[in-house]
Amino acid sequence: MSGDTLMARITPCLENGKIGRFLGSSESSIGHGSTEFIVIRGREGVTDNGFVYYLTRSKLVLNYAISQMSGTSGRQRVPLSALAHLRVPLPPLSEQRAIAHILGTLDDKIELNRRMSETLEAMARAIFKAWFVDFEPVRAKMEGRWRRGESLPGLPAHLWDLFPDRLVDSELGEIPEGWRVDRMGNHFCITMGQSPPGSTYNQNGDGLPFYQGRVDFGFRFPTRRVFCTAPTRFAEVGDTLVTVRAPVGDTNMALERCCIGRGVAAVRHTTGARSYTYYFVRSLRSVFERFEAEGTVFGAVNKEGFNSIKCVVPPTGLVQHFEELCAPIDEQIETAERESRTLAALRDALLPKLISGEIRVRDAERFLRET
Repeated sequence: MSGDTLMARITPCLENGKIGRFLGSSESSIGHGSTEFIVIRGREGVTDNGFVYYLTRSKLVLNYAISQMSGTSGRQRVPLSALAHLRVPLPPLSEQRAIAHILGTLDDKIELNRRMSETLEAMARAIFKAWFVDFEPVRAKMEGRWRRGESLPGLPAHLWDLFPDRLVDSELGEIPEGWRVDRMGNHFCITMGQSPPGSTYNQNGDGLPFYQGRVDFGFRFPTRRVFCTAPTRFAEVGDTLVTVRAPVGDTNMALERCCIGRGVAAVRHTTGARSYTYYFVRSLRSVFERFEAEGTVFGAVNKEGFNSIKCVVPPTGLVQHFEELCAPIDEQIETAERESRTLAALRDALLPKLISGEIRVRDAERFLRET
């Protein structure tokens, strides 16, 4: 039912903290799904559903559930009855609601940032597609929809002379006159990842963040999970990160200097245009799908395969204008991400203290009335 907490019960999902809430369109909404999660619901008059969600996410419950897993290696599960024997601290109902409100407010802001970032990225992606994939400015000039001195959505008047007024044939189909087709390696710096010895990995924050592939990737930026004390291949701030082993083509951007394993490559346009690089690599989805399909067992792409990808090459000046237009959009996304990480760190620091009672919400009922 709406408000229920869903906790994964199979390895490695549980160890990775796969816990969420079902929030339907109304309180009476009902969902159904896999047997691979446990549904946890508060008892009326005893426990608040929001509090139950954060209690389940606490190390107290998570670590206990992991300790109760049973079954064959690689297929271990938490028995459905395991949690029934766990004793947990239970503050008064009003304080439970206050705790859920405090932590939920932080999560709500994080979610708002995520939605805003998705909207901003969609705007920049639409501009890239119009300019460099669909060649909409050229078509608009050909059809008389865009005239000198006029502006169209995404097409300021001062860009008029940067786009030709006709398309010509090429090996990749029609492209703007004066543009050309070339190998990707001639226009992008590509660094293929390399995995250091496993003995240099840790989860204590020693060394540089180490990214291996999809497991580390998020909406736009990877999440710190593993660190490496002896990195061999690096991605710099703003580099586009792309997975080069199954699955091929997942795309993120480096938020900081990091180490990349053999499942990841770092890409940057030779002009240093980080926004152009990111949206260009995202536009290669169909190309990456071909590498995925051609793999004998698992899809993969090596450096020569990456370098040899054929692409349409626009004038450098147009790349720079795209950067001027979209870099501020990407900076907003980065700012939102950094804020969300700060909020998440605050939430994660507060959660165990609130759940254990180390921090108490005094006069919880008045607190809830005033917030």
